Amino acid sequence: MTSTLITGGLVVTAADEVAADVLIEGGRVAAVVDRHSTVAASLTADRTQDATGLYVIPGGVDGHTHMDFPFGGTFSSDDFETGTRAAAWGGTTTIVDFAVQTRGRALREGLDRWHAKADGRCAVDYAFHMILSDVNDGTLREMDALVAEGVTSFKLFMAYPGVFYSDDGQILRAMQRTAGNGGLAMVHAENGIAIDVLVEQALAAGRTDPRHHGEVRKALLEAEATHRAIQLARVAGSPLYVVHVSAREAVEQLAAARALDLPVFGETCPQYLYLSTDNLAEPDFGGAKYVCSTPLRPREHQAALWRALRTDDLQVVSTDHCPFCFTGQKDLGRGDFSRIPNGMPGVEHRMDLLHQAVVDGHLTRRRWIDLACATPARMFGLYPQKGTLAPGSDADVVLYDPHAEQTLSAETHHMNVDYSAYEGRTVTGQVVTVLSRGETVLDRRTWVGRAGHGRYVPRGVCQFLD
Repeated sequence: MTSTLITGGLVVTAADEVAADVLIEGGRVAAVVDRHSTVAASLTADRTQDATGLYVIPGGVDGHTHMDFPFGGTFSSDDFETGTRAAAWGGTTTIVDFAVQTRGRALREGLDRWHAKADGRCAVDYAFHMILSDVNDGTLREMDALVAEGVTSFKLFMAYPGVFYSDDGQILRAMQRTAGNGGLAMVHAENGIAIDVLVEQALAAGRTDPRHHGEVRKALLEAEATHRAIQLARVAGSPLYVVHVSAREAVEQLAAARALDLPVFGETCPQYLYLSTDNLAEPDFGGAKYVCSTPLRPREHQAALWRALRTDDLQVVSTDHCPFCFTGQKDLGRGDFSRIPNGMPGVEHRMDLLHQAVVDGHLTRRRWIDLACATPARMFGLYPQKGTLAPGSDADVVLYDPHAEQTLSAETHHMNVDYSAYEGRTVTGQVVTVLSRGETVLDRRTWVGRAGHGRYVPRGVCQFLD
């Protein structure tokens, strides 16, 4: 493999900002050298990338995606080929997707099925979490084996009775297992039993439009489930990671737990930071585009989410990328919002939307990289192989133009979905070039990557538990 020298840029990591040159050899970072040092003048490589005027940042790590995911009688519209290509266009070079256990079947069977979906198709590197749909003695034993081979996190659902739902006893038993084997318990925290009552009542009263999806999935029911998950994790002695936090009241539960120094973590997603129930109320069934769970909240919740990202009460911004086309998929729920496939596209725009937060003063540059690259890598046992630019790290490198303006649109995005959740939104900042393990996959906004370049990455345990 050829060596590459990236010169002229501002290297930004979670730890530092420095005018430095980056030397890549054998697919890994060989050196990061202050440009004003005497060593910099002696660096040589087979090829040189000029990053003058650009940031040089680690490739993004999106810890929450759903490629080729079954839901509501259909499948998410991005498979591992299209989804990882779109991720790369947006500066994300590693995804952690969710393998699904089928009820009544082994975890291994589900994991093998997801390996088959991804193998030879990914444009960038990938890893897996495991969804537990059926907690029993056999699957509990399997958890230990999966941790040993690098699948170190397990998702449990307090929502979706009859589909993925686990009751409190099952969740407690799974958390007791993660407490013993070093795994991380991930929880979708919504009170699904109560929500189903509210859904039934809304439909019986003729409230069928997409906006009612957000109204029945009450913020208080997210907060109640978050509180319950925290207490179950305390009883079990397990770490807890709460996915897609959307409500101010849920953030308050996480903040209270962290004030007690409990190993409790949370993520939010760009849709909760930039979109709201106003979108769910768009006319002519347009609100269906924004149906996801947890749902979009009234705009006043956004301030609490931004504050929590600054105070580290929320540690990660992932996408929960689970796209369904408006035509032919989202419209399965016309006349019944409960039948709208839950999920939104976003894997391509996370890095840009978070850079816009830097422009708007919500985040610093280093916090941007912390939330999007370094902390998800640490959370899911990938650091420092991923998430930073340091000698020995994989050469997942993004050249980023902080001044370029772009308008987000379905006409120009690369996700395999027929609408954009951010249609017409102008943001400042754009990915220019992307390297994955030293190989250029996006070259000055020209795609040169390929399906099959991406490799499966076994993970260690959460690195915040030492």
